[in-house]
Amino acid sequence: MDYNPNYDYPDDLSININTGPPGFSSDVDPHNRCCSSRFWCIQDICGIICAILTWSLILYAKFVVYFVILYPAFGMYPAYSIFNMLLFLGLSSMAFSSHIRTMLTDPGAVPRGNATKEMIQKMGLQQGQVIFKCQKCCSIKPERAHHCSVCQRCVRKMDHHCPWVNNCVGENNQKFFVLFSFYIALLSIHSLVLVILQFISCVHSEWKECSSYSPPATVILLLFLGFEALLFAIFTTIMLGTQLQAIWNDETAIEQLKKEEARWIRKSRWKSFHAVFGLFSIAWFSPFTQLPLDGKKRSAYLYAV
Repeated sequence: MDYNPNYDYPDDLSININTGPPGFSSDVDPHNRCCSSRFWCIQDICGIICAILTWSLILYAKFVVYFVILYPAFGMYPAYSIFNMLLFLGLSSMAFSSHIRTMLTDPGAVPRGNATKEMIQKMGLQQGQVIFKCQKCCSIKPERAHHCSVCQRCVRKMDHHCPWVNNCVGENNQKFFVLFSFYIALLSIHSLVLVILQFISCVHSEWKECSSYSPPATVILLLFLGFEALLFAIFTTIMLGTQLQAIWNDETAIEQLKKEEARWIRKSRWKSFHAVFGLFSIAWFSPFTQLPLDGKKRSAYLYAV
């Protein structure tokens, strides 16, 4: 549909624009935010329970690794214990930080209710430009955006909604989600190796002085950690692979599932990684760095802040 500034557009019009007038600005959209709108926060009970469960499983793994496996071995193998304690602490800290950044980062939400006649007129559209609107949240819908029924928002370059991080995975937090999957996979593999080595050690010593707990308690704690580590090692490795494939092909999971025709210009594989992680550096592996913004046109009608 061609845009006509004198036409009174109906409410069910849809929108897909990537440019806006210079100097255009808007206030912070308070929806799905907490702490005086400082942080993104989805108030979904299922997601909150899953997030707390994730933290609890990390803490449980840390307890078993430190107090059942490594601390009892400190007297005989101090270098082995210290090395694995530091490695586990580093991996668990990075996994926890990546989870928090994924959960509390706006995934790329489009402001709600901005698809008004006044807003469309302010956009400075040219004759022939096509615009789309989401009928569910009454928002100007940019290219490759999809509506999330949990977040109740349209999210730019939405991949999927993950209850484990209580958030959508989209344009702004995909890097953090990839890092979360990466560090949880490494943490799970590390835990699994330690569990196997501890079982071998306990069997050889006939369960004498291999743990500060009784043999039955030690077996139960190790078995549960081994099951947890194996399960999440498989799950997060698969998730990590699908995310890297999506970035590699510049195609989200929703676009693959719906088999949408690519109306956007696909980036080269390396540029696709640059768009998510920035230029290659050690910062790729850090959840504390800022997201790359080069080349993105931050128009107020597409961005919540």
